[in-house]
Amino acid sequence: QVQVVESGGGLVQAGGSLRLACAASGSKFSINVMGWYRQAPGKQRELVARISSGGRTNYANYADSVKGRFTISRDNAKNTVALQMNSLKPEDTAVYYCNVVLLGSQDIYWGQGTQVTVSS
Repeated sequence: QVQVVESGGGLVQAGGSLRLACAASGSKFSINVMGWYRQAPGKQRELVARISSGGRTNYANYADSVKGRFTISRDNAKNTVALQMNSLKPEDTAVYYCNVVLLGSQDIYWGQGTQVTVSS
């Protein structure tokens, strides 16, 4: 059973920064994609950023709303992914979930979520 654990959420003022971290463990298979999603109250869960493993090169893509402000990074050897969030806005307030997709089986695993609150 794959375990996905997030950390790093919290309360920050608008314009501030936070860094989220996620670690996946217990997988017998390599991880294909690692990503971050978020869900605000009353809204659907949405993709924030994800990064896929391309061997020596990782490929990242972002939601338009966070481009230029958020950066996703990954350590393939450690099965960890981080999300550096800068210039935070109140609309970034949400529960952020780490997502892992295994190579081959394409099984999907989620973390328990971490709250990010941005005050105006």
